[in-house]
Amino acid sequence: MTSESARSRAAITIYTTDPCSFCARVKGLLSAKGIEYAEVNLSKDPAGRVELAARTGMMTFPQVLVGDELLGGFAETLSALQSGRLDDLPAA
Repeated sequence: MTSESARSRAAITIYTTDPCSFCARVKGLLSAKGIEYAEVNLSKDPAGRVELAARTGMMTFPQVLVGDELLGGFAETLSALQSGRLDDLPAA
């Protein structure tokens, strides 16, 4: 899922780049839990870099947002999944 309308519908947005092993791992974690997300692949969407900086002030990857709140990268997403913090998000 990558379109602007998909981003507005998804509870989670992941900013990624290629190649990025932690980006792949974070997407795998969410997919395994059936959690829907929108991906902004910055190697394919240069305008997304401006969007990422504006929304988060970050330029490292991945960056995961829940709604408008910055969750963080892979470690923070794994922790949120393990703690149950993301259990109430809509499934894919």
